[in-house]
Amino acid sequence: MFYSPLHDRVQTAFEQHFSDAPSAWVQAPGRVNLIGEHTDYNDGFVLPCAIDYHTLIAARPRSDRQVRVLACDMAGSLDTFSLDEPILPRADALWANYVRGVVKLLQEAGHRLSGMDLAIAGNVPQGAGLSSSASLEVAVGQTFKQVCGLTLPATALAQLAQRAENEFVGCNCGIMDQLISARGEAGHALLIDCRSLDTRAVHVPDGVAVMIVHSRVKRGLVESEYNTRRAQCEAAARHYQVPALRDLDLPRLRAGAAGLDATVLRRARHIVTENQRTLDAAQALASGDLTRLGSLMAQSHASMRDDFDITVPAIDQLVAIAQQAIGTEGGARMTGGGFGGCIVAVLPEAQVSATRAAIESQYRSPDGEPAHIYVCHASAGAGSV
Repeated sequence: MFYSPLHDRVQTAFEQHFSDAPSAWVQAPGRVNLIGEHTDYNDGFVLPCAIDYHTLIAARPRSDRQVRVLACDMAGSLDTFSLDEPILPRADALWANYVRGVVKLLQEAGHRLSGMDLAIAGNVPQGAGLSSSASLEVAVGQTFKQVCGLTLPATALAQLAQRAENEFVGCNCGIMDQLISARGEAGHALLIDCRSLDTRAVHVPDGVAVMIVHSRVKRGLVESEYNTRRAQCEAAARHYQVPALRDLDLPRLRAGAAGLDATVLRRARHIVTENQRTLDAAQALASGDLTRLGSLMAQSHASMRDDFDITVPAIDQLVAIAQQAIGTEGGARMTGGGFGGCIVAVLPEAQVSATRAAIESQYRSPDGEPAHIYVCHASAGAGSV
């Protein structure tokens, strides 16, 4: 299986540290968002797909109330806490708080948990905007669900994982990352209504590739800028007296702009136009219209650059290189929170080699590093291995 080296590493670490073999295996995927950026916390629409890069957990229940968590990717760092004592954040190990937050909220929701030994590793690129944190949260929740026999639907698991990141870790993320990790469908993107949490599977046509390109630009200021953008969107919604920017269309946005700060207006314009682009892109993808999809992705990137101010020059350059190589049948845009990280391209498989070659020959990060290129497949959501 594609993650067998990861599987072997986790199994070896589990047996070495816990002197026993795991009795359960669980995975949860990362994701790439094809279009619909920063719309999720505005009750809007997003079109992500789960990818075949995962967080993998080996687990075994314990007879006591201790939870021991081995982070294989953190030089074998170990976190231990009790289910019978208050679960508090750790200041010295951020990774542990994603685990602790999910467990704490499971208990607060009334689920009966057992002690557990867990070994965790992942191959979702970190710091790239592919939701390694949501993948970890959902994987932890899925592990306790499976081992403890919990009744916890996938959407409820995603909501709990989101709350863990919001309330325990302290990052005000929207629901998209956790929901696609929990509910992804193989061979499909998922159009998500972030208000109702209704989803619609959108088939990725045969012969179409999803390419993720890591710019090697480490995302800077993401959390502070994310919170700023969120506050600006909320300010715009208050100005228009709507529950969220989802409830605006472009004519109303323009008609009521008097008195609104110019920067806040540009932020709102991105959200309003991005919501419509996302709906249009789902229709284009479902019908196999890669020309229309590519045009919408280009418009999305320009809006992120000019209205939402979340791209950087290296990302803009990378998108331009990819788009030129792809031509008119497909498109490229930045994906993720912004300020570095990755671009995503949707293109015919026949164009992958040429696009890869163009990026490898023409792109270097500001530090002189080549891009990392991943050709992905739309994957299933969290579950047992």
